[in-house]
Amino acid sequence: METTLRPLEELVRIPAPCPAPQSLAFDGQRLWVGSWETGRLYALDPHSGVVSEESAVPGRPVGSVAVGDEIRILCSEEGDSRFIRRYLPGHGFKQHEAIPCPDDTGSFLAFDGERLWLSQRYNKRVLELDDAGRPVREIPIGEEIVGLAWIDDVLYISTWRGRERGGCRIARVAHNGEPKPEWIAQSPFAAISLARDGERLWTNDFKKNEIAAFALPR
Repeated sequence: METTLRPLEELVRIPAPCPAPQSLAFDGQRLWVGSWETGRLYALDPHSGVVSEESAVPGRPVGSVAVGDEIRILCSEEGDSRFIRRYLPGHGFKQHEAIPCPDDTGSFLAFDGERLWLSQRYNKRVLELDDAGRPVREIPIGEEIVGLAWIDDVLYISTWRGRERGGCRIARVAHNGEPKPEWIAQSPFAAISLARDGERLWTNDFKKNEIAAFALPR
């Protein structure tokens, strides 16, 4: 018998600036939303809803994370090959810099303050990457991963189990603890991408073209 999980505590919900919001990052002031449908990146003020920057993405944006003053974006390019690219706000993509994803597959990104972490949805695992994009650590999750974000020393993971098995569930894994997911919350929708904003997480409600923030499950 499975344990009943507490529902997410949703705090705010805003319209996405685009259809099919897929990738999502927060740089401390703005949300960076990538659209699977338009293949563009949008910088959005979460309070006013104003889009202050917009750019075409090489291919389609899948996942993203803020790293210092940059945005790292995982792109699905020709033939669905997967690359991690650097985006400099106000300047654009570094066109000649692209890191291939391990095994040419990857979906979402997280940053622990030192290194990037990459999820592989159908391999059902998270990889810690070195500076060259090579995997140095693996955490098996056992479910399809649709979003992840580091908050302090805890990795939060959004997973999709299929409607018949409970839909979207949130797990966490401690950085230096046992590499085993702890299931902590249930989402009423598929929470696509996770982006840290202090003590809350932003996520995309892909089908409703909306972005929601929820309190950290404890």
